[in-house]
Amino acid sequence: MRQILRWLFDLLVRFARTLDLPLLGALLALMVIGLAVLYSAADHAMGLVVRQGAFFVAGLGVMWALSRVPPNQLRNWTPFVFAASLVPLLLVLLIGTGKHGRHWINLGVVYVQPAELLKLSLPMMVAWYLDRQALPPRFRTVLLAGLLIAAPTGLILLQPDFGTAMLVATSGAFALYLAGLPWWWFGMAFGAVAAVAPVAWFWLLRPYQKDRILTFLNPESDPLGTGWNIIQSKIAIGAGGLTGKGWGQGSQSHLNYLPEHTTDFIFAVLSEEFGWMGVATVLALYLFVIGRCLWIASEARDGYSRLIAGALGLAFCVYVIVNGGMISGLLPVVGVPMPLLSYGGTSAVSLLAGLGVVMAVRAHRPVYAR
Repeated sequence: MRQILRWLFDLLVRFARTLDLPLLGALLALMVIGLAVLYSAADHAMGLVVRQGAFFVAGLGVMWALSRVPPNQLRNWTPFVFAASLVPLLLVLLIGTGKHGRHWINLGVVYVQPAELLKLSLPMMVAWYLDRQALPPRFRTVLLAGLLIAAPTGLILLQPDFGTAMLVATSGAFALYLAGLPWWWFGMAFGAVAAVAPVAWFWLLRPYQKDRILTFLNPESDPLGTGWNIIQSKIAIGAGGLTGKGWGQGSQSHLNYLPEHTTDFIFAVLSEEFGWMGVATVLALYLFVIGRCLWIASEARDGYSRLIAGALGLAFCVYVIVNGGMISGLLPVVGVPMPLLSYGGTSAVSLLAGLGVVMAVRAHRPVYAR
């Protein structure tokens, strides 16, 4: 019996050798909380919870597989991964489906959102390109990196999916920032966006996108229409108080006042049922994940590893900020899920895959030091 236990222990050690256990522990805690809140938000529908659990298992499998790939091998694969991720992004424009455009590809068993794949492949590609250039980046380097970012971002905007396009572009921009790009470049980019904003308002934005912006500025102007979502979300957050109403006792979601309560607004369900204590716990776990990614990036010994780990960690931070700001009325509603809480398979798998790349940087750091 002792030999069997020792064999199982040795097998577990070999299996988890490349996994960063502190980071994995925080992710598992977030997944357990996510499934518990989803079970309540879905009115105790186990089918939805089981499907999300299956997505988590698949994502953990991908994370483990990627954590075993040395960073220099990931660097060699990066152009092919990036090119392969653009193919479904083009296909979704032809055969995709969605409520306000073409965002999903129906595979029969599951729906896949190709834009989510770019949250991993784009920062990998920008890091691969910058690693081959002199740093800090010069004008030509910044221009070509900007084109790498603009190409998939433009394709996502054609779906149209402004929220995901913004997050994808941000993940690539973080790689540029970590490569030493001065702040004034980002100031110029912000100024350029502000300059074309009037053109986008009249010629590019669809009516529902304009409604989201106007609702963000004054949700009470149409409380029973476009302002309903954010008003009900803020009511749910405020109703939670310090300790919440209790698991499964949230009236906003169970009485169907709160829209999209299993996806975009699930953090409002958490706030109502678990209160400030629950929110603080989840935010602490998010902060740990982000800090761990940045620490791993700081310990990396080569440029590619440092850029990709840092960019993915900062991108994770943006996901949390955008969804939290969205449900609390601090940012416009753009349909961005809360990491590992909102229901969604493609988002969960792509997120865990990215963290698998971060773990690979940590696991293989001594071997590939320059």
